[in-house]
Amino acid sequence: MSSLALRDNEQSGLMARWSRSRHRWSDVLFRRLTACFALSILILLVWMLITLALNARQALARFGWGFLWGRTWDPVREQFGALPFVYGTIVSSTLALCIAVPLSLGVAIFLSEHAPRGWENVVAFLVDTLAAIPSVIYGLWGIFILSPALRNYIEPWLASTFGFLPLFQGPPYGIGMLAGGIILAIMVLPIITAVSRDVLQAVPNTQREAALSLGATRWETTRVVLAHARAGLTGAVILGLGRAIGETMAVTMVIGNRPEISYSLFDPSYTIASVIANEFNEATYELYVQALIELGLILFLVTLIVNAVARLLVWSVTRRTREVQRV
Repeated sequence: MSSLALRDNEQSGLMARWSRSRHRWSDVLFRRLTACFALSILILLVWMLITLALNARQALARFGWGFLWGRTWDPVREQFGALPFVYGTIVSSTLALCIAVPLSLGVAIFLSEHAPRGWENVVAFLVDTLAAIPSVIYGLWGIFILSPALRNYIEPWLASTFGFLPLFQGPPYGIGMLAGGIILAIMVLPIITAVSRDVLQAVPNTQREAALSLGATRWETTRVVLAHARAGLTGAVILGLGRAIGETMAVTMVIGNRPEISYSLFDPSYTIASVIANEFNEATYELYVQALIELGLILFLVTLIVNAVARLLVWSVTRRTREVQRV
């Protein structure tokens, strides 16, 4: 009986070692498989970057760095400069942030700090609904509702009240930089609101409790929370900027699509994404196509850098929160 028991024990030990070895190899296989999935994203980004650079090599060699500050875009004479489109992209995105950031932060603060029970889910659902609307719908709304309102009421009032400023001079077209900025503001508002809300909710409740225990009011407690989440809120704003820079269809429908640099917000303008969408099918020779691809390369790099900075800022807040929770 002792020899049989010993044999059974040896078989049980072998089975246990085989089972542990099988689980170990399955864990290694799963880890490597998921690592390959993650690495594929990096490979895809590098592949896109190399493809854009190779397909724009003729334009890069001919125009060099002068492409960035060239002001003439004349396909007939084979003269291409990106400055009007860079200017239109920067101004429209900045205008969108000036409108959207106060509204987004206000909504996020209300939802995370002051919303009554039951209101939080309703308002959050409405904000998420804005993010789900296709951009072409925003463009149609801009053409039929926003642009007539700007042309007939808002821009004449701005011109009569603030006409001494170069920003509000010129005829009220309704289609132009101001319309594009407002459309972009509406489109980036859900993104900034959602990320800001998550960042504020990630602030440990110990911060709020400490402020309240020292006699702080609700507004003073909110200021403490905002100070703690400052980097994350900045990241949320930069994420919204990345969306505004890359938006195409809605802006193309309302910004006017004229490659000029004008100080007036009433005048038509152009963005990098808009000119690529409008003119790529009309490019009739190789240099024209490569100039548009070079614009796409510029937009790709700018968007990549902006989103990377935003993610780092948001990560810094969540990392500090996890460290506080572990302590």
